[in-house]
Amino acid sequence: MVKGKINKVVLAYSGGLDTSVILRWLQDVYGCEVVTFTADIGQGEELEPARAKATAAGVKEIYIDDLREEFVGDFVFPMLRANALYEGEYKLGTSIARPLIAKRLVEIAIATGADAISHGATGKGNDQVRFELTAYALKPDIQIIAPWREWDLLSREKLLAYAEEHQIPVEMKRDGTKSPYSMDANLLHISYEGYDLEDPWVEPGKPMWRWTLAPEDAQNTPREITLTFAGGDCVAVDGHAMSPATLLAELNRIGGENGIGRDDIVENRFVGMKSRGCYETPGGTILLKAHRAMESLTLDREAAHLKDELMPRYASLVYNGFWFSPERLMMQAAIDQTQSVVNGEVRLKLYKGNVMVVGRRSASDSLFDASIATFEEDAGAYDQSDATGFIRLNALRLRVAGRKRGGP
Repeated sequence: MVKGKINKVVLAYSGGLDTSVILRWLQDVYGCEVVTFTADIGQGEELEPARAKATAAGVKEIYIDDLREEFVGDFVFPMLRANALYEGEYKLGTSIARPLIAKRLVEIAIATGADAISHGATGKGNDQVRFELTAYALKPDIQIIAPWREWDLLSREKLLAYAEEHQIPVEMKRDGTKSPYSMDANLLHISYEGYDLEDPWVEPGKPMWRWTLAPEDAQNTPREITLTFAGGDCVAVDGHAMSPATLLAELNRIGGENGIGRDDIVENRFVGMKSRGCYETPGGTILLKAHRAMESLTLDREAAHLKDELMPRYASLVYNGFWFSPERLMMQAAIDQTQSVVNGEVRLKLYKGNVMVVGRRSASDSLFDASIATFEEDAGAYDQSDATGFIRLNALRLRVAGRKRGGP
């Protein structure tokens, strides 16, 4: 069964069960040449085995790209400047990685003259939307092959049977050595779904978590760190300047040691269903807390409040795959314009799962004026009698309405 019309396709390829089967399926069903692309976005896995597997499958063009700095600098940091949280909790670790992967898929398709791209996202989840909206935004005429929406291999057992039938080498670990969860990892987070998490009442067991200590097991003394911000981005930890990817990796390490960044969430997927996921985002949790503290000192009140009003919409755009949409780009431009003054240092204490701000300062952009805010004698810096007219003017409409009601 050869569908034809596709001569070459670029596949987002990990070398695992799903994408190994997809590679062969594309060759058989579409009769096309397959180019594989494997992205290093800090998932912490050895990627060279993917090259060996692709070579064994007859792939001639193999791309394994280190995208860690681009991922953090051009995707994670802009999102953190927006203080983005989806539904008030989810730090968007999976969501923010997909537009980068899809962007690179399109770039490779153009470079290799491919007709289409392909991914291993299922028809139930958000990732199919994120990959494809990005691809269409960047190359409107791109063709996309989503095997999970075409084939009948809709279970792990069927995938294994297909692999065995077609002699596809799949590394199978013994029972008890392979995590039962569906996991996704990058420099911002690691996620867990499936297995016992499909019952939202069940607490995940300690062995599931990989990056963070349980808060009760973390050290008994607080860890103090100082983060330096420039233009809204964190650029140094304890005075040591670092690249974006190196800095996030370091904060992941520090946060993990102190039980920082565990989340257990039931979220609303774009396709309409609710899903339960657990996440470890140690560095991202620290950065969000510190960034808000830096903004609290340096941003004008109304600019800060407007940013907070925009944030849920921004987060939904990222979650739903609209990273390259005109509205997200417009919002990013407005957000970034506010960040020129977000400069200075934030001091934090990390203790058993908690991130506590204990100090913040900005030599160049602080709007905090102690001579006005003081509870002591302010030497006339603030005339308290001014508040009388201010309050009466703001109360005018309330007094008029109160008279109409005739009192309480």
